[in-house]
Amino acid sequence: MAKGRFGGMGGMGGGNMQQLMRQAQKMQEQLAKTQEELDEKIYEAQSGGGMVMCKVNGKREITELVIKPEAVDPDDVEMLEDLVMAAVNEALRIGEETREAAMGAITGGMGGLL
Repeated sequence: MAKGRFGGMGGMGGGNMQQLMRQAQKMQEQLAKTQEELDEKIYEAQSGGGMVMCKVNGKREITELVIKPEAVDPDDVEMLEDLVMAAVNEALRIGEETREAAMGAITGGMGGLL
């Protein structure tokens, strides 16, 4: 009986390939579960010493925005705009850093390959 080019081991090491596929599937399942958990998580940030507070979820959606009345100055709308942007951007940054850290822990930094 003639052996294949790779020593008759089912092409490229049969058992090792199956094990690798199982590991990849398990990693994908972990990534999906973590992704779902991260989507539900809420991230909060404040600006102006608590004058503006923003909460976002893992889907990068604003879930709550609180502006204290004393932050509203009709003569300085730009300041309020800056405070809102700062709070929103910080909440989004916190969420993204958390997401990257959680996914990196699963993939070992290979997230772009999956």
